[in-house]
Amino acid sequence: MPPIPNLIQQRAAAALAALAIDAALGDPPNHLHPVGVMGRWLRWGEQFAPSSPGARLVWGAVWLAGGWVAFGGVGALAPRHWLAQGVLMSLLLAYRGLDRAVAEVEAALAAGDLAEARRLLGWHLVSRPTDDLSAPEVAGAAIESLAENLSDSVVAPLLAFLSGGLPAMVIYRFTNTADAMWGYRTERFEHLGKVVARCDDVFNLAPARLTALLIALAAQLANRRGRAALAVAWRDARRTASPNAGWPMAAMAGALDTVLTKRDHYALGAGQCLPNAAMIGEARRLGQLVMALITAGLLGALVFARFAESRSPQ
Repeated sequence: MPPIPNLIQQRAAAALAALAIDAALGDPPNHLHPVGVMGRWLRWGEQFAPSSPGARLVWGAVWLAGGWVAFGGVGALAPRHWLAQGVLMSLLLAYRGLDRAVAEVEAALAAGDLAEARRLLGWHLVSRPTDDLSAPEVAGAAIESLAENLSDSVVAPLLAFLSGGLPAMVIYRFTNTADAMWGYRTERFEHLGKVVARCDDVFNLAPARLTALLIALAAQLANRRGRAALAVAWRDARRTASPNAGWPMAAMAGALDTVLTKRDHYALGAGQCLPNAAMIGEARRLGQLVMALITAGLLGALVFARFAESRSPQ
């Protein structure tokens, strides 16, 4: 293993390259996307899963572990050069695609096309039914998805890479994909996805809270609502069924002085402004500020590591 300053340089440089590539190119086509390959692995696992609850519980854990070994092993075999790592990392980040999907919902709502906004929301961003959502509910759901996925699709993968390299990032992304496919409390997935859901909860404990802090810092820079974002996150984050998703979503609700709701499930925030197309635009600008803060942090780590290396004895 290289000395710590050198390792920090390599990983910070790779992460910066990945962010730049994602910003420039976005996601590859679905049939070439690594997450698509992970999804096929999970569909095979479900196809061959046994029928009894206990056996499905064990099968789900074993299939998850097999994915960790298979996909993490591929990550471990990747070239070590920072640029090669950055190119591969960019395939596991999804900020440009996320922002574009949210922008499409914003544009449809701004044009008064609620039916199209509902369709785009359900197609790109949420798994809940969207056919009967009101315009404020559609806007709120898009904002929630943006906040939650800043954690799941950007902050968490980056933290995994910085702490454990590309194999850790791949393992995180695989687990998060598995939770998106299996992590439901239904008869079909209650036992098959139980271990997956618990692992995803553990992996996202730190990223979700860090994302809430970043949203609050971005809000302080943008509209001086950083303290309100933190207060709402601290008060309301536990209202969601997930131990993690509520943190960035509640922080975003506080930052925008609104209430983000999922019908019959939760309400985050206590603001007076109803979500609308313009508020989606505000949320996207906060997301862009979060990305700028992440980039600045990585640049700072790179400069610090180079300085530390230059001061270390030869």
